[in-house]
Amino acid sequence: MRADNWGWRARFGILVIDKDPVAEAEFWALAPAGVTVHAGRFASPRPPGTDSYTDTARIVAESADIAQGLNFLGQMRLNAICVCFVTSSFFGGTGFDETFTTRATQTAHGTPVTTTARSIARALHALEVHRPYVVVPPWFKDEIMTAAGAYFASLGADAARIDRFDPGVRWRDMKPWQIWDAGGQFEIRPDDIREQVRRNVPASADAVVIAGSGFRAIDIIEPLEADLGLPVLTSNQTGMWECLRLAGVTAEMPGAGRLFAT
Repeated sequence: MRADNWGWRARFGILVIDKDPVAEAEFWALAPAGVTVHAGRFASPRPPGTDSYTDTARIVAESADIAQGLNFLGQMRLNAICVCFVTSSFFGGTGFDETFTTRATQTAHGTPVTTTARSIARALHALEVHRPYVVVPPWFKDEIMTAAGAYFASLGADAARIDRFDPGVRWRDMKPWQIWDAGGQFEIRPDDIREQVRRNVPASADAVVIAGSGFRAIDIIEPLEADLGLPVLTSNQTGMWECLRLAGVTAEMPGAGRLFAT
């Protein structure tokens, strides 16, 4: 007899950008026994084929797709919902996170809503991180990296450095946003991220943050922590951690990093 995998312990919703295959897969991979993940999708604030992120935070806050997703997920008796799109938080700042999650919780009929960036922020606080080494996906343009630096600085966690992952020679002639449009998110190998982090992490860093919900990285959390002796945080890992926290669920999470021991 097959089990139906019912979320008897907790049920979480995630809202993910249009063609991101990673967030849903990683949330499921991290889910403890008795926890289920239920995903919806929303249109990118960036028009395909352009590099325009103008008013990203406002567009996300006013997105009819996101509002509908929150409405539907909020009727599913979930314990928490995570909106997986760090770019809006980086551009909008911590004020966006607070305002958006408050309104989003109302739209979700009272189901607690967080964002991946807010989850990272809370994880940094929990681990008392002050100088993270931040690695972002190859599809993040310079302006997003600058905004990320300002976001972390506002948390009292000035980045030791922020690097964009190098996806290899095949992609180097493309602009960052073209990598996403061409399907680069399907080609990322976590072991390559591990090697670049090991090679480039500054001596002053007290943690590694691998930002971006579409950036495959959970498989290398434990190996990198062993390599570096530092905590490693990723968008989807911290999103799951925050959802579990909001649901009041504690569980053993082997391989998911020091964060789950806090």
